[in-house]
Amino acid sequence: MSGPTLAEMAVEVLSTADGRDKTALSRAHAATWTAARTAGRNIPLGHATPPPLPARPDRPELLDPREVPRRRPGSEKGRIAMLHAVAHIELNAVDLHWDIIARFTDTPMPMGFYDDWVKSADEESKHFNLICDCLEEMGSHYGALPAHAGMWRAAEDTAHDLMGRLAVVPMVLEARGLDVTPGMIAIFERAGATRAVDAMQVIYAEEVHHVAYGSKWFHFLCGRHDVDPKEVFHDLVRRYFHGALKPPFNEEKRAEAGLPPDFYWPLADNATTRG
Repeated sequence: MSGPTLAEMAVEVLSTADGRDKTALSRAHAATWTAARTAGRNIPLGHATPPPLPARPDRPELLDPREVPRRRPGSEKGRIAMLHAVAHIELNAVDLHWDIIARFTDTPMPMGFYDDWVKSADEESKHFNLICDCLEEMGSHYGALPAHAGMWRAAEDTAHDLMGRLAVVPMVLEARGLDVTPGMIAIFERAGATRAVDAMQVIYAEEVHHVAYGSKWFHFLCGRHDVDPKEVFHDLVRRYFHGALKPPFNEEKRAEAGLPPDFYWPLADNATTRG
């Protein structure tokens, strides 16, 4: 009897509520896919319908972004809140990467597209568990604090637009992580929180690749449709992303990920004040 298709694997992850269970399944399916590809076998992509919203645990309570309490990183409680927010982002990223695999199987893409997003989903699963381990070491856990309810909005807005999904999720939201993570690492370094520093450094290094995958496949689709990547990127971000991009930007890491400044600076909230 043949096993599940890749799309079915993706939907199984999306339909699993508990964070640790979701990421364990995500990593297992990623290992199955990678082992098959390494052995020269291709698991069928298949077709499956992803849920409109991924399954979620009862906790954390999800609040409107304006209602989420402000984090003050100078205290241990503030650092716990910061790690909790990161865990929430990483869990959403796991679902976002499996969702892009399941949702767009009608768009013919090279197998490398699926390799990249399976690898990203696996790494995001690892990131979630690293941060959960840090929270538990500090006497807390994922779900102990309220979290941002708007994390899935980008997925909903781009549910029928693969280029829009690539523009907004890896090339805007994940690129934002490249901007803010160095400052977060510095906060935990000052606090002597070695485990959190190590976890954040792993996340920082690997997120560059996730942004790069987004840029690579966005440019691939622009080439297929013979359109200008920068113009299309600006149009899609203005259409699907709510608000301006916020400097300062990590221009070095963004360039490493294939995002030149003329992609994002014109979308910044103070675009005229650059330099």
